[in-house]
Amino acid sequence: MIQAADIREWRNRDVVDPKGHKIGVLEAIYVDTTTDEPAMATVQAGLPTRHRLVFVPLDDAILGPDYVKVSYAKALVKKAPSVGMDDILPAEAEEAVFQHYGMTYQPGAAGERQLARR
Repeated sequence: MIQAADIREWRNRDVVDPKGHKIGVLEAIYVDTTTDEPAMATVQAGLPTRHRLVFVPLDDAILGPDYVKVSYAKALVKKAPSVGMDDILPAEAEEAVFQHYGMTYQPGAAGERQLARR
């Protein structure tokens, strides 16, 4: 798992799937607001003229010398909810990201977001 202190070091690293297929480049980390631990990453994906940021969970992620290996197949990640290169994840879209990966979405007791960008 990526440690919170290491987040900045891993930006712009390749993100690969379990078989080593390149998904894209790590753009940012989103932490779980209840634990402040890294939970998701945004990955720059798509054609060079049409990049977008897709979300991928960091559970069981493995850090290599120049890559981050996630535990999700490239095809699944490419179909994940995305935002534009200069956009942020709207609060109402968070749940869709979790549902895409079959994960439970748990906002705060007062409706606080589960994810925060770092």
